[in-house]
Amino acid sequence: MLRIHFTGEDLARVRIAARPDALWETVLSFHRLRDRRGGRVYGQWRSEARTRLASGGRSGGRRMLASVVPPRGYFPDFLTPAEGVQGWEEGVAAVRATPEERVAEEVGLVTGEAKDPPALGALVDALGDHHRAAVAPYWPHLRARIEADRAARGRALLDGGTDALLASLPPGLRWRPPVLEADYPAEREVHLGGRGLRLQPSFFCQGAPVMLYDQKLPPVLVYPVEHATPRTPDAPSAPYLGRLVGHTRSAVLRAIEHGCTTSELARRAGVSLASASQHACVLREAGLVDTLRHGSAVLHSLTPLGAALLRGGGGTAPVAQQPIYARNGPVTS
Repeated sequence: MLRIHFTGEDLARVRIAARPDALWETVLSFHRLRDRRGGRVYGQWRSEARTRLASGGRSGGRRMLASVVPPRGYFPDFLTPAEGVQGWEEGVAAVRATPEERVAEEVGLVTGEAKDPPALGALVDALGDHHRAAVAPYWPHLRARIEADRAARGRALLDGGTDALLASLPPGLRWRPPVLEADYPAEREVHLGGRGLRLQPSFFCQGAPVMLYDQKLPPVLVYPVEHATPRTPDAPSAPYLGRLVGHTRSAVLRAIEHGCTTSELARRAGVSLASASQHACVLREAGLVDTLRHGSAVLHSLTPLGAALLRGGGGTAPVAQQPIYARNGPVTS
């Protein structure tokens, strides 16, 4: 059991991460690649990522990474610095700047012995190889799921303040003021001490949430997002996209731009509740909208493809037909 103890000052300093954390997603995806759970969500991704990693060679780098990131339990805190939420380059720069003494100490906690740790430069290179093969191609989809979760948490915060926000977190996390409890593989008590808490939704976090081991570091709680129900793999997207033509559906897409419930969508677009639900369903089937349940309501938000279509931008990659899908191009924060 994990218990996070809040003071009044901590509650005033709770914040939701503005974007995915590139380093947390990379390290946690390394966990997901080696387990068999979550086949519905991660099965297709595992197959594709393993193929990319095999074709890229560098098995020595993967063995090095596996030596410091075991399948379960502790892994070094320096691999997931706070700068990771700013983007990959910023996060990697922070990892490279880790003092040698800290690297040796934290790797020693993994190996259980005071031997020389892997060279930091080689370890960062191995982490980069994994990121490029297993995370970067999927970044737009990953970001869309996290933004949908952020919209749901933000809605709870607006409706009921920090108390409602903490109570809205996924199953496995229980808000019993002034303590947030979580299912955890070990007994752990965390006292925030007025520093607040960054809530970091994560695509590759599964089951139990994760926190940094060193309580002197800025507190962050990484928790799993809700995953969309996968569509039938051979469902054609083109017919749905063809049905998007028309002023009403364009208005519906614009109404969803910053996230909204079905009731709000109906009001904004000037349509009935039943019509709003139908339009949202079509947009979701076309891969333009994500839907996340929040209590008795559902919250709609745009996918990267929906945002690109609305804003007239490029980058209109093929519509996904799997729970997680690849997109070409660089990672952006």
